[in-house]
Amino acid sequence: MLLLLLMSIIIIIISNFMMMLSITLSKKSYMDREKCSPFECGFDPKSMSRIPFSLHFFLITVIFMIFDIEIALMLPMIITININNLIIWYKIISIFIIILILGLYHEWNQNMLNWTN
Repeated sequence: MLLLLLMSIIIIIISNFMMMLSITLSKKSYMDREKCSPFECGFDPKSMSRIPFSLHFFLITVIFMIFDIEIALMLPMIITININNLIIWYKIISIFIIILILGLYHEWNQNMLNWTN
C-alpha cells in the first residue's frame, strides 16, 4: 500500500512539473501586432466585423463541397465492384449518379453555376 501511495505521489509530482515546464516554455517572447491579429480571409479585423460577404461565392463553395463529398462516397463503390453482385452494384451506382446529375441540372437551371451574375 505504501508503494502504491509513493508511486502516485511521484506521478503527480512529475506531471505537475511537466505542466509547469510546458507553461513556462510556451510563453511568447514578444507580442507583434500582425501575429496577434486573427487572420480572417484578408478582411481587416479592426474594422467593421459585419462586412457584406458575397452570397454567390458562398453558394458556389457549398455546391463544391456537396459534389466533393459525393465523389468521396463513390470511391468505395469502385472498390466493392468485385465483392458485390454486379446487377445490384450497377443499380446502386446508377441511382447515385442519377441523383448527382439531377442535382447538377437543378443548380444549372437555377443559374447557381453562373459566376458573373
